[in-house]
Amino acid sequence: FYADGNKLITFPVGIGRMNWTTPLGISKVDLKLENPSWYPPASVRQEYREEGIYLAPVIPAGPDNPLGKLAMRLDIPGGYFIHGTNKPDGSFIVGKVPTVCSEEEAYQAARLVGMNLLATLKNHIGDLDRVQRVIKVLGMVNAEPGFENHPSIINGFSDLMVEVFGDAGRAARSAVGMSSLPMNIPVEVEMIVEIR
Repeated sequence: FYADGNKLITFPVGIGRMNWTTPLGISKVDLKLENPSWYPPASVRQEYREEGIYLAPVIPAGPDNPLGKLAMRLDIPGGYFIHGTNKPDGSFIVGKVPTVCSEEEAYQAARLVGMNLLATLKNHIGDLDRVQRVIKVLGMVNAEPGFENHPSIINGFSDLMVEVFGDAGRAARSAVGMSSLPMNIPVEVEMIVEIR
């Protein structure tokens, strides 16, 4: 509701864990960066190297950059809210799950989204060791009507967060089906993290 005509006040019911306090404060876009460079983390570059693909330490602005033409960072008290999808080479994994994009391909797409989000986050905060915990994840799956395995697809993202952050990577999570996603991508994820 609008309290004074200018401010929208919300009252969260919960964030998924018992007895955790809900952070309060003002959220704002604190960075709009046009044509950003992307700095893939060493772990992502190593995965590509193992597949025989060279991934440069810096991907300049342009069609090969998964950050697109505009990177934004939303500052929340003590954390960041980011979202992502895409492949590091600028192309897209596409298709509805499971008819065009198999469940395994969608799982891998969700994992790739996670790698891109980690790279974006590292680009903004400098060091992933600053991540205190992953607070909330919203995973969206471009699914055919009747598809019910959305959580197993978003496990590709969640499994990576646990690999990287341990128990601090276990977040409150929603995994939902969508009738479509931009550019027919199979998976998109939003994540809120707490920063030290």
